[in-house]
Amino acid sequence: MSRVLAVHGSPRGERSQTRRLTEIFLEAWLAAHPGAELTRREVGRAPMPHVGEPFVAAAFYPQPAARPLYMQADLALSDALVDELHGHELLVISAPMYNFSIPSGLKAWIDHVVRIGRTFDVIQDNGVAQYQPLLHGKRALIVTSRGGYGFGPDGANAAFNHADTLLRTALGFIGIEDVRVVAAEGEESDSQAYQASCAAAERELRELAMRL
Repeated sequence: MSRVLAVHGSPRGERSQTRRLTEIFLEAWLAAHPGAELTRREVGRAPMPHVGEPFVAAAFYPQPAARPLYMQADLALSDALVDELHGHELLVISAPMYNFSIPSGLKAWIDHVVRIGRTFDVIQDNGVAQYQPLLHGKRALIVTSRGGYGFGPDGANAAFNHADTLLRTALGFIGIEDVRVVAAEGEESDSQAYQASCAAAERELRELAMRL
């Protein structure tokens, strides 16, 4: 069975273009994969706690199998989020660009799932620490909307785009290297050009739904 995990990162509701575009993809993907399983995880509008000292202490406890019960409780949400990642083949992230990066709720989700012993490990090679990803055979799609123009890989403002690079780096670090990005640009600029950009993104997403 094909399984897709959709993580919505926008704090906005029906006004969110990334939500709208993501749902277009999901509808087309479900139609192309009868019997598939879809899980939605809300990290934009639902509270997503940021990690703190209790999380760090529990995650790096020297004997994970012997963690005290209170530490297990501190990692309960992280465990659930990591289990979701392990249980789905395709990850779809709805991620608007906010101030050149991503919304804080989505960053908190990343901090919960990029976790030693669960999604990556550290091995010693002649005294040098080497990072080892623990997720394999998974793909990801990032659906994003940007207020301005030229934030794509070859755009004039590409150097300001820390949203795509952050997500690609975090996902690659845990083993998800097959990552595609579909973007609509100009939401806060030229409305006519933005509508054209959205239409192009919609076409691309429907085509991807047939191939992913």
